[in-house]
Amino acid sequence: MVASMTAFARLEDSGEWGQAVWEVRTVNHRYLDISMRLPENLRVMEPTVRERVSARLNRGKVDCNLRYETSSTAEDVFVNAELAKKLIRAADELDVENPTVISRFDVLRWPGVMDKKPPDLERISGPVTKLLDNALDVIVDDRYREGGEIKKMIEKRCELSLGQLERVRNKMPDIINAARERYLSRARELDVELDNDRLEQEIVLLSQKLDVEEELDRLEAHVHEVKRVLSETAPIGRRLDFLMQEINRETNTLGSKSAHIDTSNASIELKVLTEQMREQIQNVE
Repeated sequence: MVASMTAFARLEDSGEWGQAVWEVRTVNHRYLDISMRLPENLRVMEPTVRERVSARLNRGKVDCNLRYETSSTAEDVFVNAELAKKLIRAADELDVENPTVISRFDVLRWPGVMDKKPPDLERISGPVTKLLDNALDVIVDDRYREGGEIKKMIEKRCELSLGQLERVRNKMPDIINAARERYLSRARELDVELDNDRLEQEIVLLSQKLDVEEELDRLEAHVHEVKRVLSETAPIGRRLDFLMQEINRETNTLGSKSAHIDTSNASIELKVLTEQMREQIQNVE
């Protein structure tokens, strides 16, 4: 199945373990590039997050953002008693004769004296990881759904390209005969005695120069290969990108050999169709 690299998911959940919100967004990228923003006290989960994402996605830039809040209770408050005592002693030592009087609230407001206890990772890692998996389910579904639309667009352009190739193939005998007649007519206009053998050789060389049968065969093979690759289940973005390069190269050769308005127009139309496919393929996994 064709998968896009663009998707977004935002899921949240809460319970006795706390409240979590996952935001996951993916965009096109040459490789799989995972970046994440986790709360400082949950950074230990980074390897798990990276493993989960890598198991579901093969290509794209993936941003994972987690917001977490623990359940606030009085038992969650942590007081650094040793630091509080040091602050009080330091305040008293400033003036031995007139000891400084500081309130309990002044001490508690000092950075590091009072803080929340770190979350229990064993208790919250399960729900948070499950929520991430659910968000990745949404991401994967969105990528396949958009990929299906991209596949339809590429297949339509493939059929249009094959139609252009068929028209050129059908017209080539007439184009070569017309060029041959122009060559003979020009020779007759010179009103001089010509070597018929040499003239025929020149006409043969001209026909070979104008012949684009090989280019048409290769273009047709490349287009059929694109259609075949679209039905594969493995990631296909890089393979399709390579095929677009080959189609563009053969189309340029077809245009350079053009000796008729029909082949010129067909070459231009093929380049337009190829560019339309290439732009969409940039977003295929």
